[in-house]
Amino acid sequence: MQKEDAAKRLAELREQIEYHNMRYHLFDEPEIEDHEYDALNRELKALEAKFPELVTADSPTQKVGAKTAGVLNTFEQVEHKVQMASLQDVFSTDEVRDFDIKVRDTIASPLYIVEPKIDGLSVSLEYKDGVFFRGSTRGDGFVGEDVTENLRTIRTVPQKLNTAVPYIEVRGEVYMSRESFDIVVAQQELNGEKPFKNPRNAAAGSLRQKDPSITAKRLLDILIFNIQQVEGKEITNHEQSIAYLKELGFATIFPDEPTGDIEVIIDRIGKIGDKREEYPFNIDGAVVKVNDFAQRDELGSAAKYPKWAVAYKYPPEEKETTLLAVEINVGRTGVLTPTAVFEPITLAGTTVSRAVLHNQDFINEKQIAIGDTVVVRKAGEIIPEVLSVSKHCGGEIYKIPSVCPSCGHPATRDGDDAAIRCRNMACPAQLLRNLIHFASRDAMDIEGLGQANIELFVSEGLIASQADIYRLQPEKIASLERLGKKSAANLMAAIEKSKQNDLSRLLFGLGIRNIGQKAAQLISRKFGSMDAVITATAEQLTEIDTVGGVMAASICDFFAQPENVELIGELKALGVNMESKEAPVSEKLAGLTFVLTGTLPTLSRNEATAMLEAQGAKVSGSVSKKTSYVVAGEDAGSKLAKAKSLGVPVIDEAKLLELINS
Repeated sequence: MQKEDAAKRLAELREQIEYHNMRYHLFDEPEIEDHEYDALNRELKALEAKFPELVTADSPTQKVGAKTAGVLNTFEQVEHKVQMASLQDVFSTDEVRDFDIKVRDTIASPLYIVEPKIDGLSVSLEYKDGVFFRGSTRGDGFVGEDVTENLRTIRTVPQKLNTAVPYIEVRGEVYMSRESFDIVVAQQELNGEKPFKNPRNAAAGSLRQKDPSITAKRLLDILIFNIQQVEGKEITNHEQSIAYLKELGFATIFPDEPTGDIEVIIDRIGKIGDKREEYPFNIDGAVVKVNDFAQRDELGSAAKYPKWAVAYKYPPEEKETTLLAVEINVGRTGVLTPTAVFEPITLAGTTVSRAVLHNQDFINEKQIAIGDTVVVRKAGEIIPEVLSVSKHCGGEIYKIPSVCPSCGHPATRDGDDAAIRCRNMACPAQLLRNLIHFASRDAMDIEGLGQANIELFVSEGLIASQADIYRLQPEKIASLERLGKKSAANLMAAIEKSKQNDLSRLLFGLGIRNIGQKAAQLISRKFGSMDAVITATAEQLTEIDTVGGVMAASICDFFAQPENVELIGELKALGVNMESKEAPVSEKLAGLTFVLTGTLPTLSRNEATAMLEAQGAKVSGSVSKKTSYVVAGEDAGSKLAKAKSLGVPVIDEAKLLELINS
C-alpha cells in the first residue's frame, strides 16, 4: 500500500473506531460485534506500525483510556486515584506465548493466574470503616460517573463488610445473567419497548439509569476481581487478594491455581472457552495475569495497558447448516418477524436450530431461500444469527406474507420502515400488550388491572378488547382464583373512574405508533374531541409544534382502519369520555424552548412543564444553542454550566412565572 492510500485508510479507521467507541461506551448501543471492532483496531495498529510517520496524537491507539469512551455528564464525576486501566487484547495462543516471553525478559520465574473475562461494565466500589460510601463507573479510566445509589440496588454489592477496613477500593464487573436478561427482554417486548441487544448492553444501560428504582428491577449482579487500594492490610499477590475479598464478603471471580507453565495457562484458556455456557453470565475472553504484585510493579505499564496482563478474546464460532423453513411470528407491536428454522447445530456449547431473520430487507440482502446452506453464529455469544448464504439451492428468495398469520388482517410496510406490520388492534398476537398499555398508569390508569390480572381475564375469556374492560362484571371477577368481592369492587370502581379521564389519556392508551404521552396531550388540546381527531388531516395535525409527518401519518393510518374506529364507537357507547378537559394551548410562548434544571422553590418539574406547554412553549431535556431559556433552581447541575458556556439566558422560578403570567 502506498503512503497516500495508507493515510486515507487510517483516517477512515480512526473515524469508524471513534464512532463505535461512542456507541458502545456512551450510549450502550453497539452497532457491530466485538470481533468486528477488534478487527478494525488490529488493522489500525498494523497500518500505523508500517507507517509510523502517519501516527497522530488523536489516534485511538494513542489515547490513554480512550477519551471518547468517557462520561456523558449525566452523573457527578469521580476521579479515580488508581487508574482503572484496560487490558491489551490478544487473539491467538501464539500471542499468549509472546506475552510470556516478554514477561520473562524482565522478571524471573513468573507465576500466572487465568480467569474468565466477564462481558459487563467495570466499576469501582469504595468503603470507609467497612461501609460502602461510593461507587463509580470506569469512564475513561481516569474519570468515571458516580452511580452509588444504583449500585446499592444490586444484591451482591455488600453495604457493610465483614471487617471494618479503614479504607478499601475494589474493582468488579457488573453483569446481567442470561436468566435475568431473558426476563427483562420478555418484559420489554410485552411493554412494546425496544429490547436490549445483549446482556452487556442491558447491564450498562441499567446501571446508568437516573432512577435507581429502575436499576433495581433489572436484576443485576457483580463479581469483584481486583483490589485497587487498601489501608491496614498488606497483600502481596492476586491469589491472596481474592481470598481476602471473599473474607470481607464480596462475591469474587474464580481464578485457577497460579502456575509458571504458559502451556498450562493456554490449556486453561481453552477449558474456560469450552464451558462458557456453564457460567450464568456471558464471557468474551479469558484474562491472564502475573500473580505477584512486586513483579507487576517491576513490569510496569505501557501508555494504555499494564504489561503484566493480557485478555485473550475468543473468536466467534460459525457453522453451516441447511435452512428448512421460515416461521412468521407476530410481535406485540404487530411486526411480522421471520425466524429461520434449520438443521440443528452446536454453537458455543449449546444446540441451536432457529435464528431471527429480522425483516424482508435482511432476507433480500442475503438472498435467502428455503433449502439454502446458511452460515450461523451466536451474536454476543447468546443470540443465534444467520450471517450469509454459502450455497444457494436455486429457489426463490423468501417473501414475508402480506397477510397476518394470526388474524388474517392485511400486513403492510410504512415508507422506509423495514418492518411489515399487522394494523389490527384486535389481533390476538397483539392483544395482551395492547391491553396492558391501555390500563397502565400513564394511559387510562386503571388501578388493579395490571399484567397478572389482564393475563388472567384474557385466559378466562372475559376480555378480548379494550372495550371489554368496561363490560366486566363484578360477580365474574369475584369468582376467579386470587380475587374476591372486595378486589372485584375496587377494580370496578377504578374502571368506572377511568371513564372520566381526559381525552389525551385515551389517545395515548390506544397505542398509536409514534404517539407518546406528550404528543397525545398536544393533539387532545388542539382538536378538543375524539371525533375531531378521527377526521383530522395530516396537514392539520402537522400544524401542531413537534408533530411531524411520520406522527401525523401514524394517526391517519390508525383511524383509517375500520376496526379501530369501531372500537372508539364501542368505548363511547360504554361511557368513556371522548372530550378534552384541558384548556386549549396558548400561543404566548410559541417558538420558545425551555430547559429545567435543579429544584424550583414551589413548582415541581412536571408542574412547570405543564404550565410552559400550556402556553405553547417546548420543554427540552438538553441545552443547546437553540435553547431560549434555562430555568435554574437549587442544586442545578451540568445543564446550568452548559447554558453559561453557550450564553443561553438563565432565569429563576420568579422570572418564569412572570413570563407565563405577563
